[in-house]
Amino acid sequence: MPELHNLCAGAALLSMPNAEALAVAAALAARRPEGFLDAVPGAQTLLLLYDPDRLDPARLRLPAASEAPRPRAVRLQARYDGEDLDEVARELGASRAEVIRRHTAAEHVVSFLGFAPGFAYMTGGFALPRLPTPRVRVPAGSVAIADGYTGIYPAETPGGWRLLGRVAARMFDPSASPPALLRPGDRVVFEPVEDLAEVTPPVPAGRPGTPLLRLIAPGAFTSVQGGPRYGLLSSGVPAGGAMDLAALAAANRAAGNDPLDAALEITLAGPELEALEDVRVALGTWVRELARGERWQTGPVQKGVRAYLAVGGGLAQPLPGEPTRALRRGEVLHRAPPGLAHQAARPPEIPARCGESRIEVRAHRGPQWRFFAGPEGFFQREYRVSPNSDRRGLRLQGTALALARRSDIPPEGTAPGAVQVPGDGLPIVLGPDRPVTGGYAKIATVVPADFPLLAQARPGTVIRFVEEPWT
Repeated sequence: MPELHNLCAGAALLSMPNAEALAVAAALAARRPEGFLDAVPGAQTLLLLYDPDRLDPARLRLPAASEAPRPRAVRLQARYDGEDLDEVARELGASRAEVIRRHTAAEHVVSFLGFAPGFAYMTGGFALPRLPTPRVRVPAGSVAIADGYTGIYPAETPGGWRLLGRVAARMFDPSASPPALLRPGDRVVFEPVEDLAEVTPPVPAGRPGTPLLRLIAPGAFTSVQGGPRYGLLSSGVPAGGAMDLAALAAANRAAGNDPLDAALEITLAGPELEALEDVRVALGTWVRELARGERWQTGPVQKGVRAYLAVGGGLAQPLPGEPTRALRRGEVLHRAPPGLAHQAARPPEIPARCGESRIEVRAHRGPQWRFFAGPEGFFQREYRVSPNSDRRGLRLQGTALALARRSDIPPEGTAPGAVQVPGDGLPIVLGPDRPVTGGYAKIATVVPADFPLLAQARPGTVIRFVEEPWT
C-alpha cells in the first residue's frame, strides 16, 4: 500500500507516480469497491473519495491496472496574444517570437486531466511559477503555462497560470461522449495563427421531465443543486452539489424526497415562481402546496447566505460538467426523471447555530502543513470572508500566512473543504465547484460536518479555525 495521508472523513491522498495513479483510478472506476466514490490522479498522487461509513482507505486493496486507450495526435490552432506573454519572455530572457517558437516546438503530451472539466495537464510548458494571486476570471480557450506544464482553460474560470494565448477548439462538451476533447497520452501540436475564431459554448441540453415551475423573477443567484455527482473527476468534472448539504437534506425530507434530490439553492434573495402544475414545495422545513397558475415570491434568505427550496419528486439538473450559473427570468424547471441514484455519503446534520457574525470551524492539518513558517498560527488567528467568495471557494481576508517554501506543488486532487494557500499567503477554502486538482499548498482540510457553517457565512463573517487532531 502506498503512503496514505488522511485529509478528512471521506478523503485520503495516496503517494504514487502519475502513470500508476492513472491506472489505479481507471481500475477502481471499473470495479467500484463498496463505499468508493471517485479517484483523482495527480502528478505524484491519487486522491480517494469514499463513504467513511462503508470504506476504510487503509484496508483498501488496490486493483491491478486496466488497459489504457491508445494515444492520439491532436492539432490545435493557437493565437499567441496572451496577457502574460511579455512577462514570460522577460523571465525567460527571450523575445516574444522565441517564446512562441519554443512553445510550439515542445512536445505536449497529456499527463492527466483535472482542475476544471476538460482541463488537460500537458508536458511542454515553461518552468515558471503560478501567479501569487489567482485571477478571478480567465477567458475560455486560454493557453497557459505553469511549473513545466501547458494547459488550456475550457471555460471561463479563476486561474493562476501564465497566459500565452488562446485556441478556438471546444475542450469540453457535457453532451458529448466522452465529454473531454483530450485524454491522457494524447500528443498535442500547437499551430500558431494570426486570426482565430471565438470559442463557441456548447448548446445546453433540453431538460427531461414534467414542467413544474417558471421563474418570474430569478432572485440574486438561484441555481439547481443536489447531492455531489461522482464518476467524472478524472475528466476534470467536479462532483459539485449543494453548498450546504445539511440544509438541502432538511428541505428534501420536508418535501418527501430523498435527502440529496436536486432543489433550488437560493442565495441571499429568493425567486418569484409560478406553478405550472399542482406541486408540493418546501422552503427549508416550511411546506406549502402551490396550485397550478399560483405565483409565490419566496423573499430574502432569513438566516445565513443560502436557503433550499425542494419540490416534490426533485428537480432535473444540468448535465455534469455544465458550469454553475444563475437561473434566468422565464426559465422553466422540470421534475427529475425517476430512478436516479445518489452515491454520496450521508449528509451532515444541520449545525445548532449558523449564519452568525463569528464562527469556529474545525479543521485537520493539511498535506502541505510543513510548507509554512509557523503553521500553528493558522489556528491562532482570525479571518474574514471576502466578498469575492463563491461556490468554487471562500476567499479569506486577514494576516497572510508566511511560507517556508514556494506554495506551488505538483498538481494533486483537492478534497472538499481543502484550505489552499496561494503565493500571497491568504487562504481559500474550496467549495463544491472547486478545481478538481490544484497546484497550491494546502494547510488544512475542514471537517465535513462543519462545512455548512462556511456555506452560510456572509461576507465579513469572522472565522477562527480550531485544530481537530486525528484519533
